[in-house]
Amino acid sequence: MRDLSLLPKAHLHLHFTGSMRPATLADLARERGVRLPEALVDDDPLRVPADERGWFRFQRLYDAARAVVRGEEVMRRVVREAVEDDAAEGSGRLELQVDPTSYAPWVGGLTPALEIVLDEARLAARATGVEVGVVVAASRMRHPLEARTLARLAARHAGDGPGQVVGFGLSNDERRGETEDFAGAFAIARRAGLASVPHGGELLGPAHVEAVLTHLRPDRLGHGVRAAEDPRLLDLLVQEGVAFEACPASNVSLGVYRDEADVPLRALVAAGATVALGADDPLLFRSRLVDQYRIARAQGFDDRALADLARGSVQASRASPAVRAALLAGIDAWVAAPHDVRG
Repeated sequence: MRDLSLLPKAHLHLHFTGSMRPATLADLARERGVRLPEALVDDDPLRVPADERGWFRFQRLYDAARAVVRGEEVMRRVVREAVEDDAAEGSGRLELQVDPTSYAPWVGGLTPALEIVLDEARLAARATGVEVGVVVAASRMRHPLEARTLARLAARHAGDGPGQVVGFGLSNDERRGETEDFAGAFAIARRAGLASVPHGGELLGPAHVEAVLTHLRPDRLGHGVRAAEDPRLLDLLVQEGVAFEACPASNVSLGVYRDEADVPLRALVAAGATVALGADDPLLFRSRLVDQYRIARAQGFDDRALADLARGSVQASRASPAVRAALLAGIDAWVAAPHDVRG
């Protein structure tokens, strides 16, 4: 088997706080004198039921981790280490998702919070060779007018260069908020040339995916795996060119599927979908980018099929033409390499 960490790839679904290294979280908590919940410091991946109680537990743990991310230097450290970790796993393109709202109080506002992330993304890209774009994500838990504010902020920093905003997303509990109420924010982002990358189709099924497709016009779906339950809808998404940011370890941790083998990666690919594997929140799920490719391998994807997943991640990204060409060439070279490399 070929080494999956050597397979060039793009990483399109990674959240800012959720990207944090467990050791970094422990360091920051120690510095602030904060006692963390046991579930954040043990080595076990989070496992919760796919109901509101399970989501509440997940959100409470996420909030506990986010509470130690205070100040510019800490934010910079989180970005830098996320990019370094991606580089170690063969990622040549990272699109890091952040909602600056939670960090704004500690750095002087929304604009400074986003600009810190963008600036460190540029520096980390230069240091590692990983091209980094940023996705600004609004939250379903907040008023849709706040999403419009974030969309305008994202639009002011839109661009294709390293450390610029490339997309606009919508995250948090899919059961909250009315999808159509966020259409205005996505229209603002779309006019600025940003990719539409809302979450959808993880906690809720095909009807929710259809609402996201209708009102938010996604270029990529964060997760989207529940679309596999409706062949008609899945075919429509494929025809519309919507890519899927599939995060199998996350799906299992959040109780959407009982086991990694149940995540419908093969059904998505068989329908002709472009699938980009992502780690989502490795801090909580204890599963990084390469682990998602290992899950696909365990489902029966051979090395050529894994290479196709990597190609899908690059093709669905907003990578620059030069990085896109280099990654695709690297994937071809990986497939042509000897079979006896372990990974």
